[in-house]
Order: sequence, then structure tokens, then C-alpha cells
Amino acid sequence: MRSPNLLVGWLTERIMRLTKHHGLGNDFVIALEEVNGPLHGDATLARSLCDRRRGIGADGFIIGSRPANGAKGPHGQAIDVVMQLWNADGSRAEMSGNGIRCLGQALAMARDDHEATYAVSTDGGFRELVVHDDAAHRLSTVSVTMGLVGDGPAIPSSVSERLANDRHATADLGNPHIVVLVADLASVDLVGTGAWIESQFDAGINVEFIATGSEPDSLDLLVWERGAGVTEACGTGATAAATLAHQWGLVGREVRVVMPGGSAEVIVAPTPDGEPVLIGPSQHIATIELPDA
Repeated sequence: MRSPNLLVGWLTERIMRLTKHHGLGNDFVIALEEVNGPLHGDATLARSLCDRRRGIGADGFIIGSRPANGAKGPHGQAIDVVMQLWNADGSRAEMSGNGIRCLGQALAMARDDHEATYAVSTDGGFRELVVHDDAAHRLSTVSVTMGLVGDGPAIPSSVSERLANDRHATADLGNPHIVVLVADLASVDLVGTGAWIESQFDAGINVEFIATGSEPDSLDLLVWERGAGVTEACGTGATAAATLAHQWGLVGREVRVVMPGGSAEVIVAPTPDGEPVLIGPSQHIATIELPDA
């Protein structure tokens, strides 16, 4: 029989309620403050939850925090949620196109919405989501305004020399990317080259290798993600790749980006502000309850 003190502790133990989702195989564990109350995330918690042998397993951990009272987007929209994102290695990330779609589905589940528009504040800036969730909250299609695509960090000479035979450029979507155009993705040493390129940038970088696809206005893409390594898809990477490929004259404005986990659509600069829009799925995998240590 439990002692009275242990019984009190057991009965009052706080439970953290999480959901797990994936966007084209890029998976995330998500905790919402509107479900759990106040939450504190850090590198240790992120590494623990994302560990694929000793935790739940994911490429990233997201907390959806309540916004400050009266928080507004750039056009006066009331902010619905504040996104905080940690990579699997515990490092912070400014944005994730797949992660924010998963956050949108988690929010739709919590509010029992099936057609909704959400205003989201991220470390990479304001984003607007349009969520179309099925009746059982299992599969969503989510479109995301991705912010203006700016110039990325300067390319170190070591990287320029190694990529001298391949067209390449950096881009910024709130997080940094380098996109490398190759003739054949099968020839890419994704782990070796991707990790090496990331290591040459002081703050790290997401590395996308692309080739023109078999259909018009399509790209094939492999990604090495900063803080996560090889992943099956990258939403910000797909957006960076489509934008640069459009500037290079390889594709039009509506681009299908094919990744190992599946395909996403990128509409290059369709908004009045010139923001690209990313459209892709989010799949609910599981709802999980854990003791909140």
C-alpha cells in the first residue's frame, strides 16, 4: 500500500499532454499551453522527447505558447499561438515549414476545428496558416505563408571551392539555407557533404541538394537539416529551393517539390507582399500523456 505522502504525490503528479505528427515524414512532438497550462521548454527536454530509443522520437519538439494579451500580426490579426521550436539535438530553430503545419493540425485538434485560419508568431516572423482537417483529425492539408525570402549568409570560400562545379546560393526564410543544384541526386553524399557544409557556417545551415524533376515545374530535393541531420522532407528548404530555382529560370511560379517523404507545393511570391506559400499535409500519429518532470 502506498504511504499517504507518496499517494498525495501520485495523485497530484502533473501530466503533460503531447501530440505527435509528421509532415511528409518530418516528425514533431507538440505540446500546447492551451491544453497543458504554462509550459517551459529547453534543450534537455527536447533531446529527451526526440530521442528515438529512450524518448518518443522526433526530428523536433514544438511548444505552442499562449500569446501575450493583445498580440497582433502585421495586418492586425490577433495572434492565436506562439511557436517555439527545438531541433532533435536541443538547438533552437527559427522556423520549420513542416513543423508549423503540424502545429496547425495540433491546434485544430485542440479546438475541434476542421476549417480554420490561424495567426502564428515564430522566431522567424509572422506566419498565417489555413488548415483543412478531416473529420477524425487524422490528416490535414495546410497552407502557410512563409515570409519574405531574403539573402542568406555569406558563403565561406571553403564551400564555394568545393561546390565550384554546381550552381548554389543561400537564402533566408527566418532560418538559413544553402541550395545546391546538381545533375544527379544519386551522386550526392548527403551525410558526408551535408554535415561538412553545415559545419562551415558559424551558425550552421540547412543544406538542400536539388535536381530538375521529371515533370515540368518540379524539383527533386534531398535535405540535410541543421540540428537534425538527414530528414525525409523540409518545408522551408522546399520553399528556398523553389524560390531560387524560379529565379534561375528552371521552374515557373507553381512548383512541385518531391522529397523522400513525399511532395509539397510551393507557390512563389503569390501574395501582395511577395511571400511564397507552402502547401502540404500533416498527419496525426499519436496522442501521448507523460509525467511532467
